[in-house]
Amino acid sequence: MIPISVCIIAKNEERNIEKCLKPLRVYDWEIIVVDTGSTDRTKEIAMQYADKVIDYVWIQDFSAARNFSIECASYDTILFIDSDEYLMEIDIDVILSLAKEHPTAVGLLSRQNHYQMNGTDSVYVDLVERLFSRKYYHYEGIIHEQVVLKDSAESSYDTYQIPLVLNHSGYNGSDEELREKANRNISLLLEDLERHPDNPYTYFQIGQAYNMIHDDEKACLYYDKGLSYDVNPDAEYVQMMVIGYGYALLHLNRAEEALGLCNVYDAFSGSADFLSLMGLIYLRNEQYVKAMLEFVKALSCDNVHVVGANSFIPSYNLGLINEMMGEREMALAYYRKCGDFPMALEKIKELDR
Repeated sequence: MIPISVCIIAKNEERNIEKCLKPLRVYDWEIIVVDTGSTDRTKEIAMQYADKVIDYVWIQDFSAARNFSIECASYDTILFIDSDEYLMEIDIDVILSLAKEHPTAVGLLSRQNHYQMNGTDSVYVDLVERLFSRKYYHYEGIIHEQVVLKDSAESSYDTYQIPLVLNHSGYNGSDEELREKANRNISLLLEDLERHPDNPYTYFQIGQAYNMIHDDEKACLYYDKGLSYDVNPDAEYVQMMVIGYGYALLHLNRAEEALGLCNVYDAFSGSADFLSLMGLIYLRNEQYVKAMLEFVKALSCDNVHVVGANSFIPSYNLGLINEMMGEREMALAYYRKCGDFPMALEKIKELDR
């Protein structure tokens, strides 16, 4: 058995902290919660489940707080979980076996990120680096901090996926909560940008922060700047940046400008998320045949991050196009393939009258 310390930093998370900690208590793990200045019941609730609840003076640096929590751990093997994440699926035996097999590598867990899109709960799935030995790794970056090798100029390292799925609710909340979070993030990111002015990842994260509060103009500005660098199209954040940029342009009714993403089609066409986006871009430009082709491609693409990008999203839009063309039965067939997608259910009601 490899002993594991679960590290968590939190501030004013009384709404989430029990849901985060309670499922973890089932396992023989050390749980450490570092509180960065809560004024609600976060610490009181955490004390019911955590082995250690430790105060930390916030210095506007997420990596510093994370690294402090790692220093407080009793064990070298660290599993980091955020306070607005909670356990959905796990195979502890396989995790322990993989950690033993890859002592110097970093374990990736799967995270389901919830956010609002068109009035419905949407989900984006990503892999995040969370299981590692503190002998080799720590965090760097004042915000959207990343796991990096300690005392090494190397930027790359081996990773492996672990059977652990988290549900992340951090992108849901009231408009006021999201705006407060976004403004905090933007302030720190702009500070980071001053230190590292040519980092496309920072431009991406600023774009994401503006995206969260639906400021599409500024999101486009920073996405566009990030994409102006020589970025790796295989990097997950680059793929997310392209998708975010495309949708922000559509939200701004700049659909013709969004057609410019055709220039990077070959680099991203292996993604159902990108194919669905291109389908929407063609649809908004009234290029219906091209739109249908992209949606059909998306349906057969297994590489997907946005839940529904290779199922109900293209099916719904194929239904829309067929409906516009007067093909009622074909439209109904596609809408019925959408399962319980609310917009498709409404269309079925309309056409079945």
